[in-house]
Amino acid sequence: MGSRRAAAGRRRTKPAVIGSVAAVVVAGAGFGAYAMYGGGADGDDSARTKSAAAGVKSGPLTAAEVTSTAQRFLTAWQKGDVAGAAAATDDAEAAKALLTGYAKDARIKDATFTAGTPAGEKVPFSVKATVAYEKASEPLAYDSALTVVRRAGDGEPRVDWHAAVVHPELRDGDALVTGKAGDPPVKALDRDGGEITAAKYPSLGTVLDGLRDKYGKKSGGTPGVELRVVRGGAEGDGKGSKEAKGSGADDVADNTLLELSKGTPGTLKTTLDPALQAAAEKQVDGKKGASVVLLRASTGEVLAVANGGHGFNTAFLGSLAPGSTMKVVTASMLLEKDLASVNEKHPCPKYFSYGGWKFQNDDKFEIKDGTFKASFARSCNTAFISQAPELEDDDLTRQAKEVFGLSMNNWSVGVSTFDGRVPVQSNAQMAASLIGQGGVRMNPLNMASVSATVKSGSFHQPYLVAPSVDGRALATASRTMSGGTLAALRELMSYTAAYGTAAEAMAGVSGDVGAKTGSAEVDGQEKPNGWFTAYRGDLAAAGVVQQGGHGGDTAGPIVAALLKAGG
Repeated sequence: MGSRRAAAGRRRTKPAVIGSVAAVVVAGAGFGAYAMYGGGADGDDSARTKSAAAGVKSGPLTAAEVTSTAQRFLTAWQKGDVAGAAAATDDAEAAKALLTGYAKDARIKDATFTAGTPAGEKVPFSVKATVAYEKASEPLAYDSALTVVRRAGDGEPRVDWHAAVVHPELRDGDALVTGKAGDPPVKALDRDGGEITAAKYPSLGTVLDGLRDKYGKKSGGTPGVELRVVRGGAEGDGKGSKEAKGSGADDVADNTLLELSKGTPGTLKTTLDPALQAAAEKQVDGKKGASVVLLRASTGEVLAVANGGHGFNTAFLGSLAPGSTMKVVTASMLLEKDLASVNEKHPCPKYFSYGGWKFQNDDKFEIKDGTFKASFARSCNTAFISQAPELEDDDLTRQAKEVFGLSMNNWSVGVSTFDGRVPVQSNAQMAASLIGQGGVRMNPLNMASVSATVKSGSFHQPYLVAPSVDGRALATASRTMSGGTLAALRELMSYTAAYGTAAEAMAGVSGDVGAKTGSAEVDGQEKPNGWFTAYRGDLAAAGVVQQGGHGGDTAGPIVAALLKAGG
């Protein structure tokens, strides 16, 4: 599985905005000229206060002390006197290392520093410089600030050293580096040869990131050159960025400050269909919690993928309980084990208790003397839970892996994916997993693949980039369903599309069709997540609308519209 990085036209990190240089303050404070060209140093002696007992300077800093300390630091830095500038700080070792890297690693030269008006102990200053790497060079301008403090031990005024003094985007432990970007840009193409961009297809921004990360170095492009912040004190070798270790607010990505050259993109063809991708984008537009995937069932080719919220690729990376759409997998298992038969009577009581939990159906309905077909079409939970006493704890896990290729963590789609999770569970959790709750987790890619497996008769791992591009092996399932089980499962999904909970959404979708709805309860959510998976001809699709409610009403119309668009 791949990881994610920016593709052509997108950077993995958000470039910093470098503001224009502040005007030098004149009249009144006049500190800018004073600091850089000398004057007033004698005032430092007259203002000094010492501890009578220890000879340690104490008390508030005087304006003269702030002025002369800032003057000493900025003048030495501008002259290239790194040792002198570092000595004007309260952490000479750390200052020397970063100031040395300013010229050596960041390739910043001809820097001039213009100080502004002090505000107490804080002195703002502006920077103008040039960044040069091989034949590329660009002007650099930004604003920063320093603070003067009394040094511990002797009370001498010194610059309070932090990396942000050098550049406001730096945190302590970071470094500035100019060099080649980690991965060349990628020009991604659809199956017809048209260019794919995030501007054209907003949902594909994160997908393009992933393509650059995996194929940037394989697609024939050359990397650009950039000045960037490398987080966490990583070595400044100019050959790629590293992310800060940790979590939460401390987990901050590298940041590009200045691009010297864009690089040359390589070309990479994908399986996306431009018309279907446009249709998918339209279906999720304005629906932040909506995600959908459309596949070619016979091959596994991804024809479209879209997310209403563009910051995270839920369609490929989501890990959500799939609710009753998981009953497609469970039904195949019950049919194989002769625990259910399409047109034979099957229990669907209001309640069924197992493992200490009392399960019920939506609105506590029951089907008296009904068939398994009726229970599947109406999505009766207890019809599945009632079979838990006949099952081994690992039966559903094995079915998902062996027949549907799920939960093996080995899909190689072309970008990062979450390949489903069906853990071995026991007691009530095992029973809950039969209806897509408990520890079961899926995303639209996974559930579209489930419908594709039913339609084609065997598992074909979904892929966005053909394996012939890089010679990678696709995941396989170890076995297929028997002909009898497959025919029965198709009959269940077809009946549900025509007469069951999926009928309203699938109205007008003609041809060889099948579908299953789902609603997944999530702790803390007022409404459940709505799911829908279906096939039509050689197309298979699945979608989710988070906090949407019933899948037939929310995800269903999105999936049905894509199946119609596929012709």
